[in-house]
Amino acid sequence: MSEFATIHLPKEPTVLAPDGSAVRVLLALGRGSMAHFSLKPGEVSHAVTHRTVEEIWYVTEGKGELWRKAGVREEIVLLEPGVSVSVPLGTHFQFRADKSQSLGFIGITMPPWPGPDEAMPVGGPWRSGV
Repeated sequence: MSEFATIHLPKEPTVLAPDGSAVRVLLALGRGSMAHFSLKPGEVSHAVTHRTVEEIWYVTEGKGELWRKAGVREEIVLLEPGVSVSVPLGTHFQFRADKSQSLGFIGITMPPWPGPDEAMPVGGPWRSGV
């Protein structure tokens, strides 16, 4: 049986994600982990794909866009508070914050994030700037 855990959102980023976003690590259990991700106004992440994990995001603040591509399916979706998106295993993705405001979201990773070698660079639609 797992121990109970409680954490407050850290004031400062804990780590920098391989995609360049600022990460505030939250909690993890045996089958998943959670973190808060953010980009400053106008920042664009590096385009990546994951080796072993898939994710669910829930946007908490700001506005931006997410590009995702899996096989022949490709789309760009608006990210704004209240929107939830999935990033299935093998999906290529890149995201960016609106030029006028930062972007923040909670990400759930299944299984838990294994480490910095998880993300592999891919080509994306936008020039990264983080």
